[in-house]
Amino acid sequence: MSTPVLQVALDLLELPRALAIATEAVAGGADWVEVGTPLIKSEGMAAVRALADRFPGHEIVADMKVADTGTLEVEMAAKAGATVVCVLADADDAVIEEAVRAARLYGVRIMADLINVADPVARARRLVELGVDILNAHVGIDQQMIGRSSVELIERLAGEVTVPLAVAGGLDVRTAAEAVASGASVVIVGGSIVRSADVEASTRQVKAALVEPRGEKMAVRSLEEETRALFATVSAPHVSDAMHRHGAMIGMVPLSPGLHCAGPAVTVQTFAGDWAKPVEAIDRAKPGDVLVINNDGGTHIAPWGELATLSAQNRGVAGVVIDGAVRDVDDIRRMKFPLFARGTCPNAGEPKGFGEINAEIRCAGQVVRPGDWVVGDESGVVVVPRERAYEVARRAVEVRKTEERIREELRRGGTLAQVSELLKWEKRRT
Repeated sequence: MSTPVLQVALDLLELPRALAIATEAVAGGADWVEVGTPLIKSEGMAAVRALADRFPGHEIVADMKVADTGTLEVEMAAKAGATVVCVLADADDAVIEEAVRAARLYGVRIMADLINVADPVARARRLVELGVDILNAHVGIDQQMIGRSSVELIERLAGEVTVPLAVAGGLDVRTAAEAVASGASVVIVGGSIVRSADVEASTRQVKAALVEPRGEKMAVRSLEEETRALFATVSAPHVSDAMHRHGAMIGMVPLSPGLHCAGPAVTVQTFAGDWAKPVEAIDRAKPGDVLVINNDGGTHIAPWGELATLSAQNRGVAGVVIDGAVRDVDDIRRMKFPLFARGTCPNAGEPKGFGEINAEIRCAGQVVRPGDWVVGDESGVVVVPRERAYEVARRAVEVRKTEERIREELRRGGTLAQVSELLKWEKRRT
């Protein structure tokens, strides 16, 4: 392939949406149209037929992920209009050989997906021997969420085989260009295009990056820096959705509207307005941390006020969450500092010194450990286990992207029930 090919992956559930998005992507310059695995599972070969009919001049890739019955699955995809059929690289050699024989019979090509292959270089060489036409360096979405990179995978494969290399897995404008510079002939882009509010424009941007790839890599950031940057782009509801509606604190209200915070927790256990440990924790915190204070839920006396807020702000604390009351509300609002509490009360406490700093606490119904990530905005506060912070941040970004596309479809006149095909996907009751 003399110039890089852009393949748009339609990993959707609804065929009408897939057809509309594919039409916009092709208008933006997409070369190949992929009938994604979720779409095939949802709509079957009808999806392949519909896209083949809509785009007769384009390669139609059926992402079947064939793992058995190689002949049967390649045959039905080819007869439905696919020109490239995907098999799992980890399938048994007998399955691959049968798929290749069927492909030769029906005049289509086989793309082998190297997702989760233990030794991708060795397996790639063997697949070429078996007659596979294209190898796909694919890092699946769940692997992407924990930081694995498809660009790194294709760098390992480049120069090791003679067939064209495809690459897939969380690619955007920048990483698509990196993939071409690393040896990709086919660049497969899904979410960055199909979840965009302007699919045609997003496709044009990726296509332009493939034509003139610079291959420039961004400066490497620490895991905490990357996690913070991701959380800065999403809302508390996005984070809750990413954790399957878990992690939300109960009854926590933002003191100042329109503010957002995210950072690792410095936890504080105190009692009945004792403000000694909350104030001491300010000095323990690093810039960007969030103080999470359990006042045992009491709202008749406040362990926090304007002077503590000013001290925290000077220290660079990203926000404060209090399972209890806060006072000096008017002053704190003028400071535009992210603070979340159960309520307000003018009564001040006293510095008695009871409690603990950086111990596991329970705050507004959630267990919070030191270093767990806390995300707060006008919708409330969500706690993310520290060991899953990067993963959840990545998943929350995907939730946001999905909403952006649905929002655009609603703006065009659809209803939420129509866009989501609500009746089709309601849980069946027996």
